[in-house]
Amino acid sequence: MSLQQLRTFVEVYRRRSLSDAARALGITQPAASQHIASLETQLGHPLFDRHSRGVRPTAIADDLALSIGGSLDMAEAALSAARARSVRTSGTVHIAAPSDMLDEMIAPKLGSLLATGLDLRLHIGGRDALYTMLLDDKVHLGFTASQPNDVRLAYQKVGTEVLRAVAAPSVVEQIGRSPLADALNTVPHLVYDLDRPLVRHWLEANSIELTRAPALTAPDLRVLRSAVCAGLGWTVLPGYLANTLCQARTLVEIAAPVTVPTNTFYLVWAKSSLRHPRVALARDALIVALGDKS
Repeated sequence: MSLQQLRTFVEVYRRRSLSDAARALGITQPAASQHIASLETQLGHPLFDRHSRGVRPTAIADDLALSIGGSLDMAEAALSAARARSVRTSGTVHIAAPSDMLDEMIAPKLGSLLATGLDLRLHIGGRDALYTMLLDDKVHLGFTASQPNDVRLAYQKVGTEVLRAVAAPSVVEQIGRSPLADALNTVPHLVYDLDRPLVRHWLEANSIELTRAPALTAPDLRVLRSAVCAGLGWTVLPGYLANTLCQARTLVEIAAPVTVPTNTFYLVWAKSSLRHPRVALARDALIVALGDKS
């Protein structure tokens, strides 16, 4: 039972597809099938039931994946990191994040990563698009404000920011003339999308319910920041976008009646991608560069 056979098994188990697993591993589908068949012969039991849309794991496969999956990931990550430290690593690493996070948080921290000799390709994407790109091997590393729950993905917390409800001084003055919940339902609010992720988080933390729909949506928090600076309404921004303008009084924070909530940021990667030394090197360098400034 070889390491390659076990890696193929874990990849097929996670992807539920021989062809997808083979593509991720850089081997042919017949080779992946041979690895699985060899394991099944050694175990004396089938690991997968084949069907038209892929494969379905058996109970034996569930037990084997539970026993070796995490250990295999850690061993391969450690080997890749060791190889990356022992040689001059080169190649291209693809990194994805929401546009505002990429601009404000990540791009200024990439100097140490470029100094390793890697070429970087940056991509823009929100949570769902980012997870899809990671699982389809279109990007190697991603940043998101949500913790993934897909077993094929791993993550590391890299920071925490406060979430500030903000508006222009004249709008905050208007809000202050009425009870807060009434005022926030009267003054237009501006959000990232109709799910209102940051605004919803702030409202829930402060036990406030909005009954009106967002007046403006924009999938870039810097656009919302410009709009509230222009007096178009109020929104909720992470500290890295709001702090400087609040200090300059261009924006004013709306006092939270209960608490100022926080937002956690994660570096995310597909577990299988750490087989590549350049990805392991880039991941470790980014964790050090960003740190956890919570």
